[in-house]
Amino acid sequence: MRGADEQQSQIFSYLSPEARVRKDHPLRVIRAMVDEVLSEMSRQFDAMYASVGRPSIAPEKLLRAQLLQMLYSIRSERLLMEEMDYNLLFRWFVGLNADDAVWDATVFTKNRDRLLQADVAKQFLAQVVEQARVRGLTSDEHFTVDGTLLEAWAGAKSFQPKGDKKTPPPDGPDNDAGNPTVNFHGEKRSNDTHASKTDPESLLARKGPGKEAKLSYSGHLLVENKNGLIVDAEGLQANGTAERDAALLMLEKLRGTKTVTVGGDKGFDTRGFVGECRHLRVTPHVAQNHARAGGSAIDARTTRHVGYKISQRKRKRIEECFGWLKTIAGLRKVRHRGVGKVAWIFTFACAAYNLVRMRNLAAAVPAV
Repeated sequence: MRGADEQQSQIFSYLSPEARVRKDHPLRVIRAMVDEVLSEMSRQFDAMYASVGRPSIAPEKLLRAQLLQMLYSIRSERLLMEEMDYNLLFRWFVGLNADDAVWDATVFTKNRDRLLQADVAKQFLAQVVEQARVRGLTSDEHFTVDGTLLEAWAGAKSFQPKGDKKTPPPDGPDNDAGNPTVNFHGEKRSNDTHASKTDPESLLARKGPGKEAKLSYSGHLLVENKNGLIVDAEGLQANGTAERDAALLMLEKLRGTKTVTVGGDKGFDTRGFVGECRHLRVTPHVAQNHARAGGSAIDARTTRHVGYKISQRKRKRIEECFGWLKTIAGLRKVRHRGVGKVAWIFTFACAAYNLVRMRNLAAAVPAV
């Protein structure tokens, strides 16, 4: 018998968002881990808000929504709010009922800015890493460091001379005052003489010789070698030495007293970095750069060991982290301005990567 094509909607619905999400949905495992982290951070949230006044959006809901934006590659907060308005899966993950009103995009961003100004992302990542450590998913002996450039939310035309000097737009009938035509050929531009009017903290940087220079920040990771989970993250200005500076900063924060190893590419093969690592009781397993003046800082006393070859093979896992952060989490070109906010978003995206990775590792373990 053919069913009727009825267009009349029902007045009442007795199904909650919880009932509409299947039991084996990947987000269920992630939601459980996130709730555990947010429960541990409850006291920190209490200290961020006044005890009187009108209640704000719950910080737990803000962070869950921010996670969804990264997990599903949603490019803007306005689109995120639109998705949450009709997507029952998103409502369930954030903690909204089917009848709850969705926030205005501006209200959402203003409430989230309170979290961007606090050290919430670092604490969130630390709690996720602690969960992984308790479950035996991380190594406390072998690590890898590396960095990458994150394109800033600023155009090349905003990179103008410092002070009162400005590049005058050329005269002509086709020139647009709001988006003038600018020819940079033959003009010498550097971070010493120029700065972006849109994002002054971003710096002009390039990935390598022969590559184009772009206004950028630098993101840095410390990854353990057992399962490729991100242990620590730093977002800094792309000043040329940020990779080694961030690596030493993250290695210094490693807890424990036993000697650990750290893998890295040729960019870390400097006598200063190798010497600082050994001072921190860290054995540097960085790739040798024989083309560097004075030769490599790593000799056969290190390269002869099997552990060195293993570190060099394992260090490639860090590229998987960068690939996910740029492609899925949308950090190839950051949408926040200022090194503080960029570092916050980068660190929080690293926690999102760990949650996905931990869920996949749990799914790969056969049930007993």
